[in-house]
Amino acid sequence: MAIPRITKVFAAVNIGSFRTSAMIAGLAETGDLVVLGSGHRASEGVKRGYVIDMSAATHCVRDAIERAEKMANASVQSVWIGCSGAGLASTTARVEVDIGGRRIEQDDIEHLLMAGREVIQPEGRLVLHAQPAHYTLDGAHGVPAPKGLHAERLAVDIHVMLADGAPVRNLKEAVEQAHLRVEAVVGSPVAAGLACLTPEERDLGVALVEFGAEVTTVSVYAAGMLLGMQVIPFGSGDITDAVASAFGIRRYQAERLKCMSGSAIASPADHREMIPVNAPGDPEGAGPIARHADDKNRIPRAELISVITQQLGYFTEEVSKALKAMGFTGQRGQQVVLTGGGAQLPGLADFAQGALGRPVRIGLPPTMLGLPPGNATPSSSTLVGLLLYAAAEPVDIRTIGPKGRTETRTGFAALLARIWRALREYF
Repeated sequence: MAIPRITKVFAAVNIGSFRTSAMIAGLAETGDLVVLGSGHRASEGVKRGYVIDMSAATHCVRDAIERAEKMANASVQSVWIGCSGAGLASTTARVEVDIGGRRIEQDDIEHLLMAGREVIQPEGRLVLHAQPAHYTLDGAHGVPAPKGLHAERLAVDIHVMLADGAPVRNLKEAVEQAHLRVEAVVGSPVAAGLACLTPEERDLGVALVEFGAEVTTVSVYAAGMLLGMQVIPFGSGDITDAVASAFGIRRYQAERLKCMSGSAIASPADHREMIPVNAPGDPEGAGPIARHADDKNRIPRAELISVITQQLGYFTEEVSKALKAMGFTGQRGQQVVLTGGGAQLPGLADFAQGALGRPVRIGLPPTMLGLPPGNATPSSSTLVGLLLYAAAEPVDIRTIGPKGRTETRTGFAALLARIWRALREYF
């Protein structure tokens, strides 16, 4: 199939605790997003979403983006990056102005959004996003585009995401030292939500659980916007560590056992199945002999699953606490979507559904032209979501008005604009 003509190119980098990934996509003239190239490598210098070794993290970013550029046969100068650590916090603010029953113009919307800047109280923290979620006209909620409608009063709900400044600056610096310009730092719940959740789910109410390698982000959507989020310092890497500790083996062996033979659901046949600790290609005597292993260094699959489910019990308990703290209960507290690399564990949706008492599904990124099969998995949700976010060109209220208006008027046009605004305001 021929690739349609590309009109604009976007690049994204997701610096995870387990893997650093990059992806380049183009916006086709048809309006579709086409993946041109992707690359990834094992992360270094990152712990629980925080950069702890700048040079190592920068090297990973450079390596991942070069692999993506080679596949795409293109070079990029700027990227959108994801952030899952940095003490992310989400809140909403509401602002309302009087319209007086007349038709709403673009200037009214800009005036409303500029007023919204005044209600944001970061309290010394960094504002990552300050975006209008939806508008309200005279009590009618969920208006997507109020321009051209008549109303007495116009209100907007603004979603604000905050983060600690220093960790975000470290993320940006790791990318900038790789000779890339940072277009924006995007909270991973926002990106993953774009990739995994349908508009209907976001409107009805849904919880998105991004199960990463060392960090799990729990966010709650309702009425079309992100209402709250909590970060749990636990990830699939902790399950790997528990397996390594339980059997006295190395991390890479534990990771392979978890991925190849692990499951969140036990079966009667597990006690009879013995699984090798070493892979077929490993040299003789590679790694230690596992505890409870037979003479061929094999362990019962039932014991592996027992260790995994014990850790998952802690995981779902923490997720349940977070959901309860954010008020995700009752009729609006039903659907849960699991995504992230940890969500690829077989049987996890069934295990979580039983533990949480709610319907659970695995969230996957949408099908896109050129998306490799290796990226069409929960582990790439945030990365794909970053590209969707970039292509959507979301409005940020901090760029509205005199400080952020890209179009400037001078001379007679500016005079007419001032007279028009004065007439509308006083008459």
